[in-house]
Amino acid sequence: MEKAILGKKLGMLKIFDESGLAVPATVVEAGPLVVIGKKVKGKDTHDAVVCGFDDVEERKLNNPVKGQFKTVKGTFKRVIREFRFDDCGKYNVGDVIKCDIFNSGDVVDVIGVTKGHGFTGAIKRWNQHRLKMTHGTGPVHRERGSTGANSTPSKVIKGLHMAGHYGHERVTIKNLKILRVDTDRNVLLIKGAIPGPKGGLVTVVEAVKR
Repeated sequence: MEKAILGKKLGMLKIFDESGLAVPATVVEAGPLVVIGKKVKGKDTHDAVVCGFDDVEERKLNNPVKGQFKTVKGTFKRVIREFRFDDCGKYNVGDVIKCDIFNSGDVVDVIGVTKGHGFTGAIKRWNQHRLKMTHGTGPVHRERGSTGANSTPSKVIKGLHMAGHYGHERVTIKNLKILRVDTDRNVLLIKGAIPGPKGGLVTVVEAVKR
């Protein structure tokens, strides 16, 4: 890949295009990233650029994490990620990657973690129907029904929709269009919705499958 950046989801709004249609857009505070290290194939297993995002106080980091910032003194970041760019040689330690690497009209993939809902029943998790309110199905009407046949196969089939942990999953939304790039405020306006709550960490990369 040639372009990638980390960001925070700030929320959604609507903007109007040239024809006057209202278009939903997600506001992402993208970057800036600071290059804190590089990996070189031969010395390491692959070529990559190690970047830091989101300022944090030094006292909130442990010593192993602080050691990764020894090449860039006075800079401490909350999130550390590495990117395998096609041309890692054009980046040096101390360089800053901003949202201006993208342009309006670019097509990107957005990776994020969905909002967590904890342990959830089958109705909310899988959109199942509740039981009848009559004919002796009470006193609980929101519990799931039968989990399988009696003698054949005599077990609960693997993958059956049941209650359990819902949300907090890594999700990629592909082929989203960048509507606007605000370099003064480090903001990208991306068409449509992206995964995660407000303030959630997202990764914006150029589209893999256009």
